[in-house]
Amino acid sequence: MADRFDVVVIGAGPAGYVAAIRCAQLGMKVACVDRWRDAEDKPSLGGTCLNVGCIPSKALLEASEQFQAIRDHGAGIGIKLSGLELDLAAMMAAKNKVVGELTHGVETLFQAHRISGVYGDARLVGKQQVEVSEHSGTKRVLEAAHVILAAGSAPTEIGEAQLAPPYIVDSTGALAFDRVPRRFAVIGAGVIGLELGSVWRRLGAEVILLEAQEQFLSFADEQIAKESLKQFAAQGLEVRLGARVMRAEVKNDAVSVVYQDKQGEHSEQVDRLLVSVGRRPCSHGLAAPEAGLLLDEWGFVHVDEHCRTNLPGVYAIGDLVRGPMLAHKGMEEGVMVAEVIAGQSARVDYTAIPSVIYTLPEIAWVGKSEQALKGAGQSYRVGTFPFAANGRAKAAGDTRGFVKLLADETTDRVLGVHIIGPHASELISAATLAMHFGASSEDLALTVFAHPTLSEALHEAALSAQGRAIHAAQTRRRTR
Repeated sequence: MADRFDVVVIGAGPAGYVAAIRCAQLGMKVACVDRWRDAEDKPSLGGTCLNVGCIPSKALLEASEQFQAIRDHGAGIGIKLSGLELDLAAMMAAKNKVVGELTHGVETLFQAHRISGVYGDARLVGKQQVEVSEHSGTKRVLEAAHVILAAGSAPTEIGEAQLAPPYIVDSTGALAFDRVPRRFAVIGAGVIGLELGSVWRRLGAEVILLEAQEQFLSFADEQIAKESLKQFAAQGLEVRLGARVMRAEVKNDAVSVVYQDKQGEHSEQVDRLLVSVGRRPCSHGLAAPEAGLLLDEWGFVHVDEHCRTNLPGVYAIGDLVRGPMLAHKGMEEGVMVAEVIAGQSARVDYTAIPSVIYTLPEIAWVGKSEQALKGAGQSYRVGTFPFAANGRAKAAGDTRGFVKLLADETTDRVLGVHIIGPHASELISAATLAMHFGASSEDLALTVFAHPTLSEALHEAALSAQGRAIHAAQTRRRTR
């Protein structure tokens, strides 16, 4: 006999566990199925993000940043040290501790909301039915009026560089090296490649990023991308654009990488190679063929604006569906779907979803880029402000980068904000809030910001868009 629930969620990553919790808050009987297991072969909630993605990578980014700051900049602020050394094993243990605490936290939340955790592989087999092959070896069927698909995504693999741990790895493997590589190459100079490349560069590796595209960070604002490439080069991250990898293989305890660019074919010998060319939705086998779930050619599940699939009562959220593969986007979709199921009015503002690259300096943006506005033929104004003119940034010794604000020429509504600089990941929230409420650059210019703070750079960028920046000799720029 099948177990009966109001809602069954497949996947306990950020999208899935948030959906499950919100459904439970709204009075529904919920089961959440997840297949993830930790290094000790125990169930571990939280999906890729908590286990081998957002959280462990940020733990290593923070630890490596502190190591570099103490090593390279301590003397400049009057802190003299001797005998500084890296304990990589301890750093990895600290990272694993953070992961364990957060995954256990999700388990505690499930218990608090009386959500049934089911551990195993799940697939949609029919109307309102989910079949689970449990880790224990048994099979069971869960029935529910509503099913939420939140199976997440996985690293994309390429035939030119097949995984061969510990030499050729994906992002999971690059989070668990037992020693700092002498030479470390990355296929792909996107978000994950830049973040993990930054970690190992700070810890002492020579890092080469091989990017097939001719344009660096093509998805970001061009001015931000240009500045970030300059900053990364100064840090010793070697980005080679237009470099298409032809083959990679393990030879004599090293990796031989052959790539091609406009100058011809080249070869590099490295200790470790990270394949970081994007992620794909985990939709294969998620539904039995007879279920009739509609996918596109890339494997994404077709959904409407409320994440409804073509099957009645079945929803899909997070990395399985259109839009950026971001944990916070999936979380909001989880909340929206739970509230739609409960009969409430709910939506996600897809025009105001922030993106962040946790390098040093950090890069963050929300809304339209300048090239997108130009392409659409939209008239706009630009206001910028450098962190070099910000008192808090100067006091902290990190004045790299700037804030850039784009506002509609006619209505003055904020259309996009782009930041490269210290704590950009935190500063972008104020810009996201402004966009969500339809604020103008004048609204931000009239808002009182605390002094001295990094957030004043956003205030000054808004003032710049108004043609009246106070602390920098810059004027606004109009584009028609």
